[in-house]
Amino acid sequence: MCGRYFQARSSGDIARYFGTTNATPNLFPSFNRAPTQEGLVIRRHPETAALHLDVLRWGLVPRWAKDAAGAARMMNARGETVADKPAFRDAFRRRRCLVPMDGFYEWRAEGKGRQPYACALRSGEPMACAGLWEGWKQADGAWLRTYTIITCAAAGRQALLHDRMPVILPRAAWDPWLAGEEEAALLALLVPAEDALLAFWPVAARVGRVAENDAGLIARDPLAQPPPELDDPPPVFG
Repeated sequence: MCGRYFQARSSGDIARYFGTTNATPNLFPSFNRAPTQEGLVIRRHPETAALHLDVLRWGLVPRWAKDAAGAARMMNARGETVADKPAFRDAFRRRRCLVPMDGFYEWRAEGKGRQPYACALRSGEPMACAGLWEGWKQADGAWLRTYTIITCAAAGRQALLHDRMPVILPRAAWDPWLAGEEEAALLALLVPAEDALLAFWPVAARVGRVAENDAGLIARDPLAQPPPELDDPPPVFG
C-alpha cells in the first residue's frame, strides 16, 4: 500500500523535472502527505498532449459516487484489478496520470511495536508513480478532481515492510502510461521497481501523526536498530 508519502521539492522543481508546460501551481512541499489532502499530479492535455502539473485531492471519488465520503479508502488501486473494478476501470481507460513524490513511508512490525521506514530512489530523483484521476460533480455544480496511486505486489526489500508497493514508473514508461490505449500493454507496466534503485532507512515514529510535517521526518532515526538491508543512507534530494 501507499498511505503516506513526501514531496521534498517545490512545485517549480517538479515542473522542471517532468517538463510540464502549464502555469506551475503553488503547492508547498509536504513531508507527510495523507489521503484527502491535496497533492500534485501530471496529466496530458486531451487536445495538445502537453504535460500539465495540477493539484488534485488524494483519494479517488468515482464519477458515479453519491458522495465523497469514501475517498480515503480509494487512496490506492490494485494493479491486478484496476482494469475491472468499477471504481477504477473508467479512469484506467481514459484518465491516467503520474503522481510525483520524493519517497513514501511504510511501517514494519519490530518487537512489540512498529518501526516506520522511508523509501526513495537512491539517485535522489523524484519518483513517478502510476496513478489515475477522476472528476466528480458536487452538489453545488463544482468539480472535485481526485486521484489514486496504483500498487503492485512488493518485491525485493520492500517485501520486508509490506506485501504491496506503489508502481514506480521508469522514464521510458511515462509516455506509454499516459498515452497508451491497449489494456495489455498498460497492465504490463504495473510491476515492482528494480530493488537496486531503491533506498530504505528508518525514520522517527512521529511520522505516524498527520499533524507532523517538517523536513526532520525524512531524517534517519538515530535510535532505530534496523536490519542491515533496511539501513541505506538517505538520498540527497535536490
